Amino acid sequence: MPDRVLAVLTAPEAGSEVAEPFRFADPDAPLLRVLDLGATRGDGVFETLGVGAGRAQAVDAHLARLARSASMLELPEPDLDAWRAAAIAVAERMSEHAEAFVKLVYTRGVEGSGRPTGWVLGAPSPDHSVARTAGIRVVVLDRGLPHDSAGELPWLLQGAKTLSYAVNMAALREARRRGADDALFVSSDGFLLEGPTSSLLIKRGDRLVTPSTSLGILAGTTQAEAFRFARLRGLTTSYEILGPEGLTDADGLWLLSSVRNAAPIRSIDGDERPIDAAFTADLNAHLLARRD
Repeated sequence: MPDRVLAVLTAPEAGSEVAEPFRFADPDAPLLRVLDLGATRGDGVFETLGVGAGRAQAVDAHLARLARSASMLELPEPDLDAWRAAAIAVAERMSEHAEAFVKLVYTRGVEGSGRPTGWVLGAPSPDHSVARTAGIRVVVLDRGLPHDSAGELPWLLQGAKTLSYAVNMAALREARRRGADDALFVSSDGFLLEGPTSSLLIKRGDRLVTPSTSLGILAGTTQAEAFRFARLRGLTTSYEILGPEGLTDADGLWLLSSVRNAAPIRSIDGDERPIDAAFTADLNAHLLARRD
């Protein structure tokens, strides 16, 4: 049973005619050029898909977001058929793992070459059972921009899933320094945004709410599936611009991501929050079973 599977795309951009869209490669072999702009400048985009029993989840949603992020960076349009074939093939080779993930990486390529680079890596997922059941401790961190800055500052690439994740990782380290498991970003004027690697989900009675993507946050694929699950159960859903009261008057709070799925928030800045264990279990069961 392989622990890691790697596929390198032959021509990750649209419009290239190649006999084979990708080739499998040794993940321990030296493959990435040291002048690749993805490595030297974080100039690229990525997506991470959950995998259950060898089936890649939410493939089309992730590919659509990959294309959207690439467009925001003015990368060449990705060949989505090639990326889809590589992602599915890698996921199938992870079939003996109960849970795994597949990461798609698309960079501008070697500086000056004009040719992008793309690869797909599959690996087993960490055990997230404790986070899904016992919940996570979260601290609130200021992202440093007002909530309405996305339209005025497009060069900051708010809402694109780029390889430039140093700030996100720094936020997670700060959360751990404060004795927490994760962080929740707010705007400089106090509006709720997202986690460094996750979307925020709020339950109020029979409604599920998440911050609006107009705030320059990433459109969450797992959050979208959570909304679909909620509507199947007769709940209403909405995207809203939410102030800090969105946390205090909630019946349940979660951070959602493609691999960890739904992690209930059990404390915010040290203040205990209620966990809706039954809803969390049902939501995670749905997310783990999804196939498209």
